[in-house]
Parts: sequence; C-alpha cells; structure tokens
Amino acid sequence: MNHRRRALLLIALALLLGLLAASSVQRREAALDAALGPPARVLVTAAPVVAGAPLADARPALRELPRRYVPPDALTDPRLLAGAQAAVALPAGAYVTRAVLRTPGAAAVPVGPGERAAEVVARGDPATIVAGSRVDVLVTRDATGERPGTTVLALEDVEVLDAGPPAPGEEAAAGGGDGDRVAASLRVTVRQAVYLAAAQSFARELRLLPRAPDDRRRGRAGLAIDERLR
Repeated sequence: MNHRRRALLLIALALLLGLLAASSVQRREAALDAALGPPARVLVTAAPVVAGAPLADARPALRELPRRYVPPDALTDPRLLAGAQAAVALPAGAYVTRAVLRTPGAAAVPVGPGERAAEVVARGDPATIVAGSRVDVLVTRDATGERPGTTVLALEDVEVLDAGPPAPGEEAAAGGGDGDRVAASLRVTVRQAVYLAAAQSFARELRLLPRAPDDRRRGRAGLAIDERLR
C-alpha cells in the first residue's frame, strides 16, 4: 500500500469515526431531552422577599426551565399574585408556588408541633377530596435503566387540610394528561413533607385515594407494584 492510499484510508477512517461520534452525541442529547421533558415557563423571584411581604416585592418573572425540575404547583400566571403575600421568606431565584402564597387576612393552617402542611397537586376526585377528608397517597415512578416503573403506597390515612382545583398553569406544570387533578394541603410530619416535595419533582405522578370516614386502618404503607403488576 503506497502512502497516498494509506492517507486516503486514514482520512476515510477519521470521517467514519467522526460520524459515529456525532451520532452518539445526538442520541445522548435526544435521551437527555426526553428525560428532562419539554420546557415550561414558570414564575421565579428576581429579588428576595421576607415572610408577610407582598410577593410583588420579589419582582416575579417568567423563566423557561426543563419541566422535570419544575414543582407541580409552580405558578405560570402573574395575575394570580395580585394582592398575595409571601407565606415564607424567599430568596432570589426561588420558584413561586401555590405553597408560598398567602392571601391577606387568611387564617393560618392548623398544624401542631412537628407537623407541616404539605402542598401537592395530584390526581384525585375533587368531589371527595375536601377539607377534613382523609386520603392515602400513591407515588408512581418511571422506569430507570433496568429498574421497572413502580407505584408505591407512600402514605396512609393523611388528613386533608384544604383542597380545590389546581390554579391555572398547575395542570401543565404537573404533567397534564387525562384525569381529574386536585391541589391539596395535607397534614404530615416533617419527614413526610420532605418526601412529598421530592416526589413532586421526580415522580411521574401522585394520586390521592379517598378513605371512608371511619376507616383508620394502617399497615400497608410501602406496598409496591411494578409495571409488570407484581
């Protein structure tokens, strides 16, 4: 093989490797885009604000972010902030969610020591999931690698402090799809509140199952069924 043929062969090999590398990068980018989901426009604070101050002081603005990292109760309509106050102190760059809104004059959520009011947007029956009712919480996760998707009974016999329809934009932030959705405030422990916050960000779906008024039985928490129904 002369030098010219060797050079042409090396050039052809380099081009082939370049095409393979480009194809691999494109596949990785497509997989990443699929994992992150389409972009969503949500309200984010541009300035810090203290608890009790008007949310307008935080100068909320719409920002486009990957849907996977958007809380289900993130707000997308600035009109919802009219007259609202910050229920907690917020730093600059924080999501503006239903949980951080407080209407002037509204009564405080009745929680005791060690308890928290966890705000969730989940699938459920708005007619039966009302203040004072009790629910079980199901969390469904997508399949990852060789691990199948799983639905787990995460919490049992949780009291609903308040419930209503999701605010405009919360349907899209929560992933949309068929079926009723409800925005609910649940009485939970600190650990459970942290779990629900993580589930809202990374689980595919939360579902609230109403319980009969006199049904206080427990003991099935942790029950999990994967997508193969076993």
